[in-house]
Amino acid sequence: MEEPLIERMRVYGETIFAEMTRLAVETGSVNLGQGFPDTDGPRSLLEAASGHILKGVNQYPPGPGRPELREAVSRYRARHYGIELDPETEVYITVGATAGIAASMLALLERGDEVIVFEPMYDSYAAMITLAGGVRRSVTLRPEPETGRFTFDRGELRAAVGPRTRMILVNSPHNPTGTVFTAEELEEIAEVCREHDLIAFTDEVYEFLAFDGRPHVPLASLPGMRERTVSVSSVGKMFAVTGWKTGWVMGPESLVNAVRTVNQFLTFSANGALQLAAAEAIDRQWDWIVAQRQALQGKRDRLAEGLAGTGFDVNVCEGTYFLMADIRPLGYTDGVEVARALPKEAGVAAVPAQVFYDHEEEGAHLLRFAFCKRDEVLDEAVSRLTGWHGRGV
Repeated sequence: MEEPLIERMRVYGETIFAEMTRLAVETGSVNLGQGFPDTDGPRSLLEAASGHILKGVNQYPPGPGRPELREAVSRYRARHYGIELDPETEVYITVGATAGIAASMLALLERGDEVIVFEPMYDSYAAMITLAGGVRRSVTLRPEPETGRFTFDRGELRAAVGPRTRMILVNSPHNPTGTVFTAEELEEIAEVCREHDLIAFTDEVYEFLAFDGRPHVPLASLPGMRERTVSVSSVGKMFAVTGWKTGWVMGPESLVNAVRTVNQFLTFSANGALQLAAAEAIDRQWDWIVAQRQALQGKRDRLAEGLAGTGFDVNVCEGTYFLMADIRPLGYTDGVEVARALPKEAGVAAVPAQVFYDHEEEGAHLLRFAFCKRDEVLDEAVSRLTGWHGRGV
């Protein structure tokens, strides 16, 4: 029998996250590869979800999502960013932000349409653009020599626009670099969107994990952008419940309706009991969100100091769960090779950053480490790396 998988998806096999997690389990490694916390969200959130399940909220919720959650999302976007959304037509609940990404690409891209993406990029973007028949045009984020903060070249962004460009995809705070785009950087992106009549798609799942007092600025809040921007976020990173897979798509009615039209034939709806619990937490648990951000900022500093002490050159992280570390000071240049060796030789798992690039040479010397773990786990990883000499790499 011929290969059954459609040709354009054959380059996508086992994800690097699955591979690194499997290696971590096989070797008993400290897993700093996959980005999920090893502690739970607020107790009241978990109890609320259990309560709703026991009270019988176990059947299909409305296709667009529980009105309670859509209204809570609308309230927080207005409260934090001044973006007014109609919860009936401009907020749509999905099975995590990932489903929102998938439905959006399938709904908004025709075959051959081009999408400008900033690399390194979360792997779902590449796969879903490909599945939708779109074409990626990558603009590389590179660390500034003086600061180590990743940013883009304005000329490269403008040069990426062509006659088939349909969309610019923006992730801020950015996975995996940790960059939080400034208002000035976002205005550069907005200007290109306005000039060329492009759709903007924004992934804002780390919106409340911008550190050191940096503000998260939604692209939709800039002049002329609300009517052309579709955004996703989720409860997973907001409340450290990544397994709940409860997210939302936001934007003008025309764009949200397009996504809804496609998603009704994909996942249709998301868990209603979890939606109700999330709605209550969004309104009542802001102190927990602030405390989580402060704790993660401390974990970032803890791991950054530890990695630097073992010889890595650690780039600036302004938000998210992740640090990018340069392996060249240790005498290596191939991140995939090092990442595959570390679980066996050091008992630590990380992710090679080059898998997030179309131009792999740009990230061949980088590893991504997740710091959303308990302090003792981070300390154990650093201790193991301190004793690692890289033999066999």
